[in-house]
Amino acid sequence: MHLFLPAAVQLLHVPDGFLNIPISGLCWVVTLIVLYFAVKQAQLDFDERLVPLAGIMAAFIFAGQMLNFPVAGGTSGHLVGATLAFVVLGPWVGVLAMTAVISLQALIFQDGGLVVMGANILIMGIVPGFVGYGVFQMVKNQSRGVKLGVTAVAAWFSVMIAALLTALLLGFSGTTALGVAIPAMLGIHALIGIGEALITVAALSFIMQTRPQLLSDSAPAGSGKWVVAGIILAVVVVFFAPLASGSPDGLEWVAEQTGFLDTAVDAPFQILPDYIIPALGETGVSTIVAGIIGALVVAGVTFGLGRILRRRA
Repeated sequence: MHLFLPAAVQLLHVPDGFLNIPISGLCWVVTLIVLYFAVKQAQLDFDERLVPLAGIMAAFIFAGQMLNFPVAGGTSGHLVGATLAFVVLGPWVGVLAMTAVISLQALIFQDGGLVVMGANILIMGIVPGFVGYGVFQMVKNQSRGVKLGVTAVAAWFSVMIAALLTALLLGFSGTTALGVAIPAMLGIHALIGIGEALITVAALSFIMQTRPQLLSDSAPAGSGKWVVAGIILAVVVVFFAPLASGSPDGLEWVAEQTGFLDTAVDAPFQILPDYIIPALGETGVSTIVAGIIGALVVAGVTFGLGRILRRRA
């Protein structure tokens, strides 16, 4: 068991070089349009309950994405979290929370490219989030068991849609053939999606069991204790990051198998690359410290954005 290895590089996040400039630009246009409407609607949605909850959810998803779990065939996967974010926060606040997570991963940890950041937000946030949320909405008034069961299906399906979209973008960019990318991405992510479903259901079940009022639009904010507890929970998750699987994740595995891994372009700068504190080296402690910093920054940015938008409403 590797107790003191840094977290695996999470190449489900598309690096620069995998997509061409026209496709990257198109993704930016679509993403910015969705973000425009998300900001407009989130101004109305944010309240005293949702502002801190968005920060906690963003921190938890950030931490969860550091935990790569092993999948058959020497590959690994990690939480995407879009379905969970959209179900708990609503679609528009969910868009903003996922955008905060994905953009800060690229800017601070060089996890995902800068040119393709719009594509990553689309692939990992917007598209799977709306797909998962749409499926969940069909049973939102049903029993807890039905909701959790359908949430599992929604989470799995959202990962498959994200994988399909990634394959299409790779094919349209000329990086690899569609006939190769689509079956390869869908095949491995069918397994990764099972992990996504289990984690999403576990998290949603925990909220339903401990603080069900957080899922109600009309619920009062309550005391600040749950906010502190939520941040502590996200930090605790980070402590498991050194145990993450070091195997290549879905996209990295496909890139290796189909021969386009070397088209990835390094970031033009490095702050905390690969979730490592340079002064601490590639150690478990370094990964934990970097993860805690990231979780707190993501929570702070999302919380701050919520406060600003709420005041402007």
